[in-house]
Amino acid sequence: MSHRMDSRSRSNRRRARWAAVCAGLALSLTVGAHGEAASSDSPTPPRPLGQVLDVSAALAGGLLHPEAPPAGSNDWSCRPSRKHPRPVVLLHGSAANAFNNWSMLSPWLKRQGYCVFAPNYGGPPGSPFQATGPIPAAARQVARYVDRVLKATGARQVDIVGHSQGGGPTPRWYLRFEGGTNPGNPKRNKVRRLVALAPPNHGGNVSGIGTLTTQLGLDPAVSAVVGQAFSDQMVGSEMNRKLDKGGDTQPGVHYTVIVTRYDAFATPYRNTFLTAGPGAKVRNIVIQRICKEDFSEHLSLAYDTNAAQLVSNALDPKHAKPVRCRLVLPVLGG
Repeated sequence: MSHRMDSRSRSNRRRARWAAVCAGLALSLTVGAHGEAASSDSPTPPRPLGQVLDVSAALAGGLLHPEAPPAGSNDWSCRPSRKHPRPVVLLHGSAANAFNNWSMLSPWLKRQGYCVFAPNYGGPPGSPFQATGPIPAAARQVARYVDRVLKATGARQVDIVGHSQGGGPTPRWYLRFEGGTNPGNPKRNKVRRLVALAPPNHGGNVSGIGTLTTQLGLDPAVSAVVGQAFSDQMVGSEMNRKLDKGGDTQPGVHYTVIVTRYDAFATPYRNTFLTAGPGAKVRNIVIQRICKEDFSEHLSLAYDTNAAQLVSNALDPKHAKPVRCRLVLPVLGG
């Protein structure tokens, strides 16, 4: 028994060291690319090479230690400030995890004074590939996590920032079906703002691949390999039909959708847009209409500081700053 406990302890220490190394690598690359970590409200936008290094470090860290939180997140002693009274919950995309999705945006928001929280959800514990299971089950996990954040921080509401699935069907399902909002009294909503990066709000066809698998009846077979989230996010899926029935939005929630024309997953990109229903506000943004030299695609949009400034502006519109457009290259292809 003692030998087994010593072996487990050594294994835990090795995993902890890997987490520290990965977190340090990502943070050092972020600081090196963006400027001094704590010297201003928002970092200097990176050079294109810096963005490539950031994404590479985050992907490596997410594989080596998928349960490590991104820098700046999951401080359960954090108390929201008067300037930023709502904690921010970051929801990663399909087959990603919190570390590899949010290693740029999490410290960015933390430096601005937000309490930041970033769960893994929708996948087997310890797997680097999260958000692969059914969307409704993922939304129930998010509901429990938001309740935990509210209890720990004493806040009345949170804001959600999500990428891909984490900005579209999962939080929208939570808002509608899992207690995220109170349609009879929107002032009692648990969520004030949903800011989404490349969300497949009305299904995506993955540059036509999804259309082919759907027409051939192969979605169940693909989902058996990669997870039910694949089928759930296809155009016309049962999940999408139920989610879209009765409108896109919930009263009292402010929605911001930030997308790129070069998306190869959430396609066609116009499927990401939302239409405001009663009591809701929606702003749909194509990033190339603001920054023509932005060539981000689906995955790298979470490491795009042009987009990050738009996220900051959406969370705190009273103190919005102009986007200082910089060249952003696609990191992982179109």
